[in-house]
Amino acid sequence: MGVEIQAVARHISSKMTLEQIVQESSHLSQAQLAELLDRLAVRLHGGMVPEVEESWRQEVRQRIADIEGGREKGLSGEAVSARIRKIVGR
Repeated sequence: MGVEIQAVARHISSKMTLEQIVQESSHLSQAQLAELLDRLAVRLHGGMVPEVEESWRQEVRQRIADIEGGREKGLSGEAVSARIRKIVGR
């Protein structure tokens, strides 16, 4: 996955317009797009303090275990998107 993201990054660095970048990103898998977005967010906002990052990793692992163990129920992507659209008024 990382190699493909690097190829996209090299391609993007050749003076693409924002619209071209968005169009090119439509060819990425969800996992690749998530990695790209994460990298862009880190670039924009800087990295996390290691202790905070580790705390979030533990939280994510616990939430996954809770869902997989049937203690919690996750939301579908559609439900999450609908909630976001409602919040932002779209």
